[in-house]
Parts: sequence; structure tokens; C-alpha cells
Amino acid sequence: MRVRKRKGAKEHLENNPQYVIVHPEKAKGRWQEVFGNQNPIHIEVGSGKGSFITGIAAQNPHINYIGIDIQTSVLSHALDKVLASSLPNVRLLLADGSSLKNYFADSEIALLYLNFSDPWPKKRHEKRRLTSITFLDVYRQILPEKGEIHFKTDNRGLFEYSLASFSQYGMILERVWLDLHASDFEGNVMTEYEEKFSQKGQVIYRLEASF
Repeated sequence: MRVRKRKGAKEHLENNPQYVIVHPEKAKGRWQEVFGNQNPIHIEVGSGKGSFITGIAAQNPHINYIGIDIQTSVLSHALDKVLASSLPNVRLLLADGSSLKNYFADSEIALLYLNFSDPWPKKRHEKRRLTSITFLDVYRQILPEKGEIHFKTDNRGLFEYSLASFSQYGMILERVWLDLHASDFEGNVMTEYEEKFSQKGQVIYRLEASF
């Protein structure tokens, strides 16, 4: 999610080290120590303004969540929501999805969420798509055997690309929704984009795939 540059965003993140991990490379292999418990860790790559990560963390207090975004201003808005909710099981990380191996040890993450990722529609930008083989190589390393990716988007082209990408990589498509909001799926937590697009009547696609 791209938003207007926010004045003081960098300082806002730096002033809240209890939620924002400033030096994530030091936490590699010891994230459960960061949270102070042995609960499983789920991450959202491209967490936007934080509606999903805070919403799902509130629903699941026995799971630790890390929201990851590359944009300082965006992550600062997510921090606002974390501070307002005072959730003990959420941390935020300013990082690029391609560098996750620098911050997480092998199999350290139990589940990974990709919500409304940038579709990068031009062929020359394929490697930037968060469901491309470039990123799947990274996810496979930090997730355990049979680790899952849960993916949502309103972009049909990206959804079809992702179905093919996961399948060609040898992943198992566990469940697929071609119209999530018209299904019987329970417990859905919406992102900012999802709420906006669904109000306009756009179809939301979802899938769960495992390595």
C-alpha cells in the first residue's frame, strides 16, 4: 500500500522499540525470546496500515504476529493501531520481503500471510511479485516442512499467476476461494484494501497453499 509520506514516521517507529524491532537481524533464531513465550509465529509480508495484523492478533492471543512492510510511513500507521490496541502478541518490522532470511532462521515461522500485494503487472517486473519463485525460495526456507502461505487479492491476474506459480513450484493448493465474501469462510479479517474494494462490489480471491 502506497501512502503519502508521513512527517515524523521514522522517529515514531524508533520511539516505540517495544513494538518495532529496529535491529531484526539480532532477533534471528530467537524471536520467541522477543515475545517472551513459545507460541508459534505468523508473519504478514506487506502489512499495510495494520488492520489485518492487529485484527487477527486480537482473535488469536496464543499466536505471535509480525507485520512487515518496506514503507516507513505505512508501517507508522500500523504502529498507531498496535499502540491503540495494546496487543502483546504483535511486533512490526521495517524490511523487504526478499531479505527475510536475514531476520528469520530456518523453519522459525509457522505461517505466512500475503494480503493484497502489489500485482506488478508488467512482465519485466515479475521477480518483484511476492508470489514469484524468487520469493517462494525465501519463504520455503523460513517456513517449516508443510508450512503454509495464505494469500488474498482482488486482482484476478495476480491470483491466476499465483495459482500457477505455487503449482509449478510444487506446492499443494489446500483451499481456493474464487469469491471469498460469497463463501461460507468464517473468521475472515479484512485489510484496508479489502474493505475498500469489497464495498465497491469487487470479488476477493483467496487461497491456502503448503510446501
